[in-house]
Amino acid sequence: MTEIITNSIGMEFVLIPAGSFRMGGDKKLEQAEDHETPRHIVKISKTFYMGKYEVTQSQWSEIMNNNPSEFKGDIRPVERVSWNDVQEFIQKLNNKEETNKYRLPTEAEWEYAARADTESTYCFSSDIKTLSQYAWYRKNSADKTHPIGQLKPNAWDLYDVHGNVHEWCQDWFDRNYYSQSPSNLPLGPSSGLAKVLRGGDWGSEDWYCRCASRSLSSPDRRSNRLGFRLVRMV
Repeated sequence: MTEIITNSIGMEFVLIPAGSFRMGGDKKLEQAEDHETPRHIVKISKTFYMGKYEVTQSQWSEIMNNNPSEFKGDIRPVERVSWNDVQEFIQKLNNKEETNKYRLPTEAEWEYAARADTESTYCFSSDIKTLSQYAWYRKNSADKTHPIGQLKPNAWDLYDVHGNVHEWCQDWFDRNYYSQSPSNLPLGPSSGLAKVLRGGDWGSEDWYCRCASRSLSSPDRRSNRLGFRLVRMV
């Protein structure tokens, strides 16, 4: 049975087991881009808690006393938050709970959790026709975000890992990082110009919602397509 904890502002976190997986995309099967290759074995040697859902507007408002989102709704994902904004949210949440355990997922943790012990293009299979059951994306979103948790979760009970909003990760983006990445708990490059985004969003074509798909953006950029989910360390 999945272990779930709930924090002081109602955020639910799923315990993600330690393990290893093949990170990256397959050039032949999914036309992966060069920066999604080579596929390589990554070990996630520490368990961690991953947000069951993307962070909502009501949760953001409770900590930050504002709501920058364009598509308003308490249980819609917060958007129009930059990576830098998210760091401020994390600091305030940690202070509220007198801890230092909240942070963004690393890119490797994000893909590991999203795949949920699968190697297919999406968390459920490689069948694009099934994507609408799991993701709000260009085909079914009506050009807007949707309340969290309405579609099917992956096998580890995480919702909206495909679509709805692109999710910030902790790492700097480097298109060549996979060829030099450590095999255990990679943290990404030590510096860079852009931060990693994962998962696709409400305006994305299906191809950008793949588990292996990597996007990037300046850490100060805000967009109605950008949100996040958190990790809570064990």
